[in-house]
Amino acid sequence: MLREFGAPPRAAEFSELIKKRLEEVRNSGGTRETVTVDWNGQPLHVEVVDLPLAGLYFNPGTHRIRAQRSHDAARDEALDKDPWSGESQEYLKFLLQSEPANPSRRDPDFDKLMDSLKQFGQNDPGLITHQGILVNGNTRAAALRKIGAQSMRVGVLPESFTWADINAIELSLQLRKDHRREYSYINRLLAMEEQAALGRTPEAIAKEFRIKASTYHQERWILSTIQDMIERSRSGGGIALRLVDFEDHQEKLKELHRAYEKLAASDPDQAEALKEVRMAAIMLGFAKTDVRHVEEGFQDRYLGPRLPASLSSVAVEEEAVAVPGLGLSVPGASVTVSAARALNDHVLRAKAAALSTDPQVPDSEKSNAQVVFDDAQKAFDAAIEAAGRDARLRKRKQMAPARLADACADIDLCVVDLVQARASRSLDEEAFDEAVLKLRESLRKLAQQAGRGMPHPGDGVSWLIDAAAAEAS
Repeated sequence: MLREFGAPPRAAEFSELIKKRLEEVRNSGGTRETVTVDWNGQPLHVEVVDLPLAGLYFNPGTHRIRAQRSHDAARDEALDKDPWSGESQEYLKFLLQSEPANPSRRDPDFDKLMDSLKQFGQNDPGLITHQGILVNGNTRAAALRKIGAQSMRVGVLPESFTWADINAIELSLQLRKDHRREYSYINRLLAMEEQAALGRTPEAIAKEFRIKASTYHQERWILSTIQDMIERSRSGGGIALRLVDFEDHQEKLKELHRAYEKLAASDPDQAEALKEVRMAAIMLGFAKTDVRHVEEGFQDRYLGPRLPASLSSVAVEEEAVAVPGLGLSVPGASVTVSAARALNDHVLRAKAAALSTDPQVPDSEKSNAQVVFDDAQKAFDAAIEAAGRDARLRKRKQMAPARLADACADIDLCVVDLVQARASRSLDEEAFDEAVLKLRESLRKLAQQAGRGMPHPGDGVSWLIDAAAAEAS
């Protein structure tokens, strides 16, 4: 949701300095540097001035680190209360330097940016409001401060700009094809949600983000699922997963959506169960290739028998949902869905507690959560291994027929090529004859293997064996 922030301290004083610098630039008589931004579909040219870095404020509403703010709940809460305090601005600077998926580590791209600024200086100007709030160039400002720079070149937006204008400008700049450091995945999802809350249509948002409308709807489904998982991960002490805990799972979440939509068309209950169990596998940290083995029926066929007693679902009766005002009840979630949901809740809460950095969470609670998490991981690992073996077996069973079908398709194409070559009198008859001889030898070998271990061969295999025998006699 779009939030309005108050003016930072000494905003009026800094605004006067900006006006003086702009006036100096206009009266200098030389070539004036400008930066062009897209505002309401029209180009807006704003003048560039040099301003002291110490007077600029990091933007608390920037989309670049929206998800990462949840890294430290206490500092995030303090930032909400006073975004302009020294502590809040230091937290923003810390997040701008951090890896999106793990804010505890410094982002190597930030170090590369610092090296570039040291060697080549600032190539492109940033963008600020008339009060000194950075709209574009927050990361560059953090890097310039880190290398000891005293000033920064910035374009100055019109004094009349609102926070809605500022957010729109930032999005238009960051979504250009030539931007240097893309928004992290979760921050893109949050930016889309913010645009939807402003009443923009899915088609307009998809165009803004340069994606298809179907991709936009997929991204909204993924964000909704993530938010649901975070809410369900909350335990009695308020511990919960954070948005940053989902940063590294983009492809797995997209594959989950595709599998869910495909299955939901024929069996909505199985689709819900698949979503729950696959989300648990994702939260347990399994690779994309492993998560793919979590398919329809995985829970009953592979996972259920391997779950320890601590994670085995208590007998769950099918729920009933009352219809208000009618005095009727309709069937709720099936036993399969309820069991999958209960298992996923165990995993979500265990991971949230194990990852918690809250000093108020006792070590015993973290230790117990880690045991639950490890038990679930072992059960899933064994189940995925079994499912993978069965998948490889099915693949081997299907490999020979699939290769033969491909060979038939190639022969059909060869017929067309042969007709065309003869019509143009360009056929290499000797090469074609050699290829036919290779085909004969290949068919003979295929007949030998096909005749072994088949006491009652079908019509196709019988024909192949007879044809090879007749050719050999």
